[in-house]
This record gives sequence, structure tokens and C-alpha cells, in this order.
Amino acid sequence: MALIQNSEVAAKDLDELISIARVLRPQGIRGEVIAEILTDFPDRFDEIDEVEIAWDNQIIGLLKLTRFRFHKNRVLLKFAGYDEPDKAEELRGVSLVIRRDELAELGADEYYLFDLEGCKVITIDDRMLGYVVKVDDYGAAPVLTVKGDEREYLIPLTHGICPEVDTESKKIVVNPPDGLLDL
Repeated sequence: MALIQNSEVAAKDLDELISIARVLRPQGIRGEVIAEILTDFPDRFDEIDEVEIAWDNQIIGLLKLTRFRFHKNRVLLKFAGYDEPDKAEELRGVSLVIRRDELAELGADEYYLFDLEGCKVITIDDRMLGYVVKVDDYGAAPVLTVKGDEREYLIPLTHGICPEVDTESKKIVVNPPDGLLDL
């Protein structure tokens, strides 16, 4: 089971917009900016001519991307009309966002992190455990943090333990091995 982890994070309070990068600061003297990559699909920058930008949970504009290049796990971006460092400074902190329907298609058993959060978690015998409040990826398998009425559960996201994951219905059915729910 693969998790598209910590990437393409849903923009806060902008239900249909997903952040793919966040501008950190100006870079150099030509108006470029350096941005944190928030997508597991950085190839998408090849397809972008224009991109919406958001600040403080609001769309603030549309920018024309004239060039980009990857540098040390980040992306350097150049936008039309931003030709000097002082002008590029205006972009510090903005997020480059796409619409949900522009997300990369995932294969079977692949999920976006933000689609798992908020899912109701029940056991195969229909016992309500709670809701996914966080997903962490520690290597072997992602771990769902499930908050119930009285306690919190840590449940590995594997086929054997989570045989049914339905992000559209916001429901995950778990078949926990003996003792998992007692930890």
C-alpha cells in the first residue's frame, strides 16, 4: 500500500485547492524565487504555464511561469513581471495551488494524505474506533493516528490490517491483530 505522503497538501480552508509548492524567498538577482516542493509529482512543473497563488487561505492571483529548475530538493521559479529581487520578495510565503481535478492520477491502493485524514475508522465487526487525525510514514508502513471518544489508536496502513479504504465515503475498515487496539 503506497501513501502519497506529506505532499500535495490540501490548502487550509480551500477545499478544492491543493498546494504544490510554497515560496520561501527570492533567489539571485533576476527575480527568481526558491520554493519548497509540496508534491510527489514534481514533473507537473513541466505542464504549468500559469498557476494560481494563494495567501492566507485566499486566492490572490494567477502568475505566468516562464521557467523553473530543480535545485537541492527545491524548485527555482521565474514568473513573468518579477524581474528583480525586491519584486520577487512580494511572493515570499505564497502557495502555488492547483484544483483537485488537476491532481495526478493514483494507482490502486495509493492515497493522498489529506484524503485519509477525517476518515471514519471501524473494525470489521462494525465497532467504531474514531476518526483519522494524522498519518505518519515511518518507513515500513504509514501509521494512522485514530482519535476515538476515549482514546487514541495507532494503526498501520497495510492490506492485512486495513482491508477496506474508501476515501470517497471517508471510511476505513480495519481488521486489527490481537492486542493492536490495547497498545
